[in-house]
Amino acid sequence: MANTTSAKKAARKAVRRTAINKARHTRMKSQVRLVEEAIAKGDPAAAAAALKAAEPVLVRTAQKGIIHKKTASRKVSRLSARVKALSAAAHA
Repeated sequence: MANTTSAKKAARKAVRRTAINKARHTRMKSQVRLVEEAIAKGDPAAAAAALKAAEPVLVRTAQKGIIHKKTASRKVSRLSARVKALSAAAHA
């Protein structure tokens, strides 16, 4: 248990930050899941719309330091490729 006043405050802040970071991480995962579900359904329009909503959430999550910047970039890139392939298959 924390003994000093500053350590007690740091412990309180850690609890608050953990809750905020967990909410942001959950929001990011939900947005990614919406894109993946739209891809699984085979709906290119819905997948493109979901990706457009998910991309800024991923970037913002990386800016806040919850995930690494390159992890966010990789996720956006892979989702974009899958949505692009889906729309190409739909037009073919």
